[in-house]
Amino acid sequence: MPMDTIMSPKPSEPPVVPGGSTSYSDEQILTETGFGWRERNGVKALICRPLEDKGFVNAFSTRLGGVSPFPENDLNLAGFDEDSAENIAENRRRFLSLFDEDYLLTTVWQVHGDDVKTVCTIEDAANTEERFDALVSNLSGILVGVKTADCVPVLLGDMVSGAFAAVHAGWRGTVESIAAKAVAKMKENFGTDPENLVCAIGPAATCKSYEIGLDVIDAFEKNFSKSDKYFAPTRDGHALIDLHLANKDQLITAGVQEKNIFTAPFCTMERTDLFFSYRIEKKKYGKTGRLLSVIGKMVEYDRQHQ
Repeated sequence: MPMDTIMSPKPSEPPVVPGGSTSYSDEQILTETGFGWRERNGVKALICRPLEDKGFVNAFSTRLGGVSPFPENDLNLAGFDEDSAENIAENRRRFLSLFDEDYLLTTVWQVHGDDVKTVCTIEDAANTEERFDALVSNLSGILVGVKTADCVPVLLGDMVSGAFAAVHAGWRGTVESIAAKAVAKMKENFGTDPENLVCAIGPAATCKSYEIGLDVIDAFEKNFSKSDKYFAPTRDGHALIDLHLANKDQLITAGVQEKNIFTAPFCTMERTDLFFSYRIEKKKYGKTGRLLSVIGKMVEYDRQHQ
C-alpha cells in the first residue's frame, strides 16, 4: 500500500472539542470564526464546524502529538526527505485516529501549480504520485488532503451534491487562482453550484508576517486588477501579503457566498507552538515538518442522502 494511502483506525475514546492548552482568547476567537479543536491522545487538530454541520468530516492538523524530531514529539505528516517513513506513517496513524470512521487518505505530489485532480475511483485515490495541487471527489470513505507549512489550505464541501475538495494555495497557486479552478472542476464533474459550497481557509502565513519581493508583487498585479488590497508595503520592492484574503476573494468571484467562507484566525509564522512554518523553521533547524488538511463525507451524509 502506498505511504499516502493509509486507513484510519477506529478510535478507542471520543474526541474532545475543544481541547488542549490554548488560551481563552484562542478559544473565543475560534468560536467566533467557526472553528474548534478536536483532540485525542495528545494529537490536536483544527475543525471547521460549519463543514461538519453540513456532513463533511474535516481537519487542519497541528504539530502536536507526534514522534518526529522537529525538534521533538512533532506530528510531521509528510516530507520523506527530511523524516523517516516510519515516523510519518506513525504520525499519520495518530492523526487519522481523530476520526470516528475508517477513511482512506489520498494526497498528491504538490508542485505549486494550478492543476486539479479528480478522484473518481479507489484506484485514483491509491495513486499518490501524480503532480497536482488540489483534489476533488465525491467518493465515500476517503479523505482528500493537501500538505502545507505556510501555504494556504482550502477545504470545500458541496451541501447538495456531496462533492468535496482540498486545495494547496501558495503564492504561485494563488496567483493562478487554484481555489477558483477547484470550484470549476467540482462544477464540471459533479454539477456543483458554487452557492451550495461551504469553504474553510486554514492556518497559513498571513499579512502580519509574510514578506514577499517584487517578483510576487508583479505577478499579482499582472493577474489581478485590484491586487494592492493584498499588500502592506514594508521596504523598497517588498511588502507583506495577505493570501487568506486573496483566496477568499477568489472563492467569492467563483460564486461562493461570503457567508459560507470561514477563515482560521491563525498565522503559521506567528504560532509555531501549534503549526509548522517553513519560513521560520527551515532557517532554525535546517528542516521543517508538514501539516495536513483533509476533508471527506461523513457516513451520516450518505445515509441522509440515499
